[in-house]
Amino acid sequence: MDDSAPNTDRRRLLALAAGIGATGVLGLPRTAQADPPAETNRIRLVHDPAICFAPQYLAEELLRLEGFTDIEWVRSPTTAAYMALDAGRADMTMDAIPGLIYGTDRGSRFVTLAGIHAGCYELFGNHLVGHIRDLRGKRIAIYADGGADHVLLSSMLAYVGIKPRTEVEWIVEQSPGESMQNFIDGKADAYLAFAPQPHELRKAQVGRVILNTAEDRPWSQYFCCGLAANQDFVTNHPAATRRAVRAHLKAADICVREPERVARFLVERGYEPRYEVALAVLKSLPYDRWRESNPADTIRFHGLRLYEGGIIRMSPAQLLSKGADFRILNALRRELKS
Repeated sequence: MDDSAPNTDRRRLLALAAGIGATGVLGLPRTAQADPPAETNRIRLVHDPAICFAPQYLAEELLRLEGFTDIEWVRSPTTAAYMALDAGRADMTMDAIPGLIYGTDRGSRFVTLAGIHAGCYELFGNHLVGHIRDLRGKRIAIYADGGADHVLLSSMLAYVGIKPRTEVEWIVEQSPGESMQNFIDGKADAYLAFAPQPHELRKAQVGRVILNTAEDRPWSQYFCCGLAANQDFVTNHPAATRRAVRAHLKAADICVREPERVARFLVERGYEPRYEVALAVLKSLPYDRWRESNPADTIRFHGLRLYEGGIIRMSPAQLLSKGADFRILNALRRELKS
């Protein structure tokens, strides 16, 4: 990462981070002083430049307050960040929970530790599509078979009685950009856009929004993105895992309290060149959702739809038993209550 960018907002964000839950001397968070020392000072995060992952980018600064001195960013060769966890190349990452569900069902070696926020996706359709039910028999552009967009859309289709495996045509490309271009070019009837793509489609006046997961029920009631970690890292470094999760949750709080400063941070670090777009995304997403909603409900909701639709083999109960652990999250909710 480039540390040559202006540091004013970084210092301000760090000061704010220290103030969240802080009561001790020297401006340090009370929790960092009380916790047992981390078993390691090294952590590897996935570099996946999606604006809604702002808490993860910001967490780099907070992780230093938690005692991590060796922070490495790992680039993922795929559109599923959790695959870097499964391969042992990374220790922790944010990712879309529908994708995490799919990875858990495939036996991936990671554990989902928290939900972070909702609302990243907007479903766009052409003139033939006005509702999700209209997608039966239509062409849908996706960037990967088993990708988060494919899995989330499959859940949506199953929810309205459409069989995702047989009653739609999936047009698979190699990247979100190529998939969106298919929709723009008229090669697909619908596309599930991921922030900031909805901004691009509205600017180009392409299609219309059928569903906004930040506003429309039941989708707005469930997490979009969560936090996951490699199973071995969690098992071997429980204190470090707790500290790293806390850094991400505090970063999510900062996104709510200081969206303007976080937007400038994203621009300075090169995650999004347009300040107004970064700010609009930050203000549109409920980054404080981690405090109030149960991520297990999200896994149950999507897990049941996907199980019934034949996309996954595990039941919701199996998904939670084999691939999720929210004990750290529940403890940190009590600790960071404000």
